[in-house]
Amino acid sequence: MNKKKVLIAMSGGVDSSTAALLLQRQGYHCAGAMLDLLPEGNDTADARAAAERLGMEFHLIDGAQQFRAQVMEHFVSEYCAGRTPNPCIDCNRCLKFGLLLDRALELGYDYLATGHYARVGYDETTQKYQLLRGADHRKDQSYMLYQLTQHQLAHLLLPVGEFDKAQIRENARDAGLANADKSDSQDICFIPDGDYTRFLREWGVVLTEGDFVDAEGRVLGRHKGLPCYTLGQRKGLGISAGKHVYVLGKNGTDNTILIGDEEQLFADTLTACRVNWIAGEVPDAPIRCTAKTRYSQTEAAATAEALEDGRLRLQFDTPQRAITAGQAVVLYDGEVCLGGGTIEGTQE
Repeated sequence: MNKKKVLIAMSGGVDSSTAALLLQRQGYHCAGAMLDLLPEGNDTADARAAAERLGMEFHLIDGAQQFRAQVMEHFVSEYCAGRTPNPCIDCNRCLKFGLLLDRALELGYDYLATGHYARVGYDETTQKYQLLRGADHRKDQSYMLYQLTQHQLAHLLLPVGEFDKAQIRENARDAGLANADKSDSQDICFIPDGDYTRFLREWGVVLTEGDFVDAEGRVLGRHKGLPCYTLGQRKGLGISAGKHVYVLGKNGTDNTILIGDEEQLFADTLTACRVNWIAGEVPDAPIRCTAKTRYSQTEAAATAEALEDGRLRLQFDTPQRAITAGQAVVLYDGEVCLGGGTIEGTQE
C-alpha cells in the first residue's frame, strides 16, 4: 500500500518542523514547502535546514504578488477605513489554505499539514469535518482558522494540536532540529518592529491630524491620524483629562476620535460580515454558543443568529470590552469551532 503524501507548510519555526517529524513517525511520505511572501524577512534557511535534517524534499513557492494584493493592501485599506484588521487570518484564508493547498493537490499530495495548535475531527453522525480546539487550550489557535471549509479540512492534518509546547520542543530536540528552542514570532511578518504608523507612511498613507472629542463634542486635544489609534487605547493619547480616558471610536467623516470612560467601551451585541460556517450549512434558527472577539480572549456565552443577507448577529449574555470593527468574532460549541466572521460594529 502506498504511503499517503503530505506537504508540510514550513515557516522556519519549531512547530511546523515538528509537525513534519510527527507525520514521518506516523508513516506518511512528507515534503516541506515554504511560501515566499516577502523580499526579505522569510526564515527560508531555517525551514530548508529542518527539511534537510528530516530528509525531506523542500519546495519554495512564490506567493508574493498574492500576499501583497490580498493581505498587505487589505491591511492598509482597512486601517484607513478606521477598522483594525487581522492580516494573519487573511493570510491563512488566501495563502496557506488557498494557494498552498491548491499547489499541494496539483503536485499530487493527499494532504497539507501545518504547525497550528488545533485539531481536525470528523462527526460520523453528520458526516462533516470539524475544526477542534488544540488539546492545550493555552496555545489553541483555532481562532485563526475559523475560515476553513469542508474541502480544506478534508485535506488538512494538524499533528501539533495534540500536544503542548513543551512536548513539541522536546520532540524537536530529540530529533536534533536546530530550531528546537527558537522563540515564537509575535509580530506581523511585514511589520516586524510593530511600528504600524511607520509602515502606513512608507506605504504612502497620508496621516491627517484631527481632534480628540468627547461625547458632547468638546475638543480634548489633537490626534496624529485615525490609523494611529485603536479602540480601547489609553496610552499615548497625550490628553490631560485628570482621569484615564480611552478611544471609543473613530469618525472618518470629520476626522475625529471619540474619547470617554472605560465603561463606555462595553457592548453586548455585534454584527459581522464575511461569515464562514465550517459545517457548510447556515443555522436556520438562533444557536447558543460561546464566542470571543480577540485571539487571547476567553470565550463568553452568547446567542448567534444568521441573518438573511449572510451576515451574523451575536448577542453576549454579558457586555464585552472593546469589540473592534475589523477583528474576528469566532464561535464555539465546546471543543468545536463553528466558524465566525469579521466584526462590522456594535449595538448598545
